[in-house]
Formats: sequence, structure tokens, C-alpha cells
Amino acid sequence: MIELERLIDHHCHGVDVRPLSRARLEALMSEAHRPEVPGCTQFDKPVGMVMRRYCAPVLGLEPHASPEDYVARRAELGGEEASRRLMRAAGTSDLLLDTGHRSGDILDVPGMAALSGASVREIVRIEAVMEQAARTAGSGEQLLTLFEAALAERASKAVGLKSIVAYRTTFDIDQSAPSRAEAAAAGDAWLRRNAESGWRRLEDPTLIRHGLYVALDLCVQRQFPLQLHVGVGDRDVDMPKCDPTVFVPFILQAEVKDVPITLLHCYPFVQESAWMAEVFSNVYFDVGFTLNFTGALARRAMEDALGMGPFFKQLYSSDAFGLAELHHLGRVQFQRMLSAVLSDWVAAGDCSVKEADRTAAMIAHKNAERIYRL
Repeated sequence: MIELERLIDHHCHGVDVRPLSRARLEALMSEAHRPEVPGCTQFDKPVGMVMRRYCAPVLGLEPHASPEDYVARRAELGGEEASRRLMRAAGTSDLLLDTGHRSGDILDVPGMAALSGASVREIVRIEAVMEQAARTAGSGEQLLTLFEAALAERASKAVGLKSIVAYRTTFDIDQSAPSRAEAAAAGDAWLRRNAESGWRRLEDPTLIRHGLYVALDLCVQRQFPLQLHVGVGDRDVDMPKCDPTVFVPFILQAEVKDVPITLLHCYPFVQESAWMAEVFSNVYFDVGFTLNFTGALARRAMEDALGMGPFFKQLYSSDAFGLAELHHLGRVQFQRMLSAVLSDWVAAGDCSVKEADRTAAMIAHKNAERIYRL
């Protein structure tokens, strides 16, 4: 097994330390919005299987404990203690926390630092900042002004920015920067719809494009990477249009400005992402989320990543949200699958033990140290 002296999770979320019912626990194991299928359980899928294998012992149970025993033991310990044990067992040294999704339900940066014992820094989600600005803006122009000031202020305490453009509009949009007049007009229209029909989340392509280019300039100023959600997510995702190759025009603009673009998750576009990391000087990627949710077969995703992706362009993430289990499993799955592939290479004579260790260190922490300036 490859030993990791430091592990930087460059994309994750906070955890919910409140007491969780079985239904709530299982909801956090799923990307689906709809109710459970009667008579079925989220424990009967790859992530549920590896959770019972690798998280159960951390909570004092035998490996492969039944779902009933697992839920009961978690409740007995309490949400905070169970989460603390799992986060400490993960041993992740650094967490770069996306705080822009359901922040009222999960721990913030100080809370995650106290729970995990890790160094925790913030990644600011662009669209969440614009939505917050819209709550008080009286016009499209004021929306832009409030957004730009708020994003700059938030960035001053962060280490990177993130966009979920793929979720909200897909990558298949005009990728040029809109004029300020166009963005202000789009802001007026969004605010008017909100006033007339109730709150609607940010989905306007013109406003999102404006946010991306404001963010790009901030990334230049602060030497930040810009994270982009890619592929896998909930049922809102229009998957064919979330292929990162569709977003090449914008990525080229970032490359000109020497802004690193980090592609997150990447399933089912792992091979495409690896190719992009090969041909674009500023593209990095991870297979976070994928390793947890493909369970025992996660090696396939790791092999796809290592198959073409430069080792100096790959990153570790768990994409854990809500459950400390997903933080712990992220580390377990990453270490297991990376070790399995590299060990086979060493056994076949394709690389030395020293080279395998150096490759693992690049992906586990050195690349993140470099681009996030940690």
C-alpha cells in the first residue's frame, strides 16, 4: 500500500453532525431527489457496500455490518462523535471547502477544522455569491456591483473559486464575455422574474458568463485556480452537454491568462478530462466522487485517469458532502486504487518503487500545493 505523507482534498464540502434518521442518512448517500424505491436501500449499491466495509470498523463494528447495525451504532454514538471518528480516521491533512451549497445544513470552515483536525480553507462558489447579491439588489446594474464587491471580498479569504456552470446552463453556451450592458439587462430580467413569480436560482447564461469572467480576472490577480464541475451530479445535469471538451473556448481564454482550470469529478468523462490535461497547459483534473460511488470497481476510473493524464496534472478530492463517511471513504478508495495500479506497474517493471512513490505524492498533495499555493 502506498503511504501518503500528506493528503490534500482540493474539493469537498462540510458534514452534517446532527442526529440523522436512516432516511436522512440514506438520502445523503444518493444523488437522486425522488423518494426511495419501496423495499430498497441505498446500502445496496457500491458506495453502500464499501461504507459498511470500511466505515463500520471506525465506529466499532465488524466489517460488513448490516445496515441496521450500522445505523443503530451511528445513532448510539451521536452524529457529532461518529463524524469526528470518521474524519480523524481519514487523516486528510488539508480540506479545501466549497461552502456554496446548502451551507445552513453543514459545518463551515471553522467547524470542519475543529471536527477533523485538518487545515481547512475556503473555495468560493461564484453562482452562490451572485444569488446572495440578488437578495438585496434593486437593479441589474446594482446586482453586478454588489456581486463583484462580494466576490472580491470573499476571495480575499479563500484559496480558489468554483463554478457550477455545467449544472446551471451546461457547457454548451456562448463562452465569450458579455458586455456590461448585456449583463445588467439580464440582471434586470432575473430580478423582475423573482419579484413576480418568487425566487428562482441563477440559471441565466449571460449572468453566469459575466460571473465567470469576473472570476477569471480575480484568479489572475490572486493566482487562484478556477474549479469547474464536470459530468456526474443529480438529475438536473444534462449529461451530454456537461462534457468538458464542450467548454474548450472558455478554457483557452483561461490558458491565455495562465489560470489553472481544475475539472472536478469528471465521470463519465474521465478519459476526455485526462486528454485535456495532456493538451492544455492549464487543465488539471480529479476523479473525486467517482471513486466512492463506483466502490469495489473504482480501479477502472483510476486506470482511466492514469492512462493518459500527466501525473503532474492530477489531484485528489473526495467531493464528500454531508456525511463524514464520504470523507473517510474518499481517502480509503483513493489510497487503495492508486496503490493497486502503481503496484502492478512496479511488479511488471514499468516503473520503480521510487517512481511510484513520487507519482503518488504528486497526485496526493504536491500538485495541489503548487496550484493553490498552500
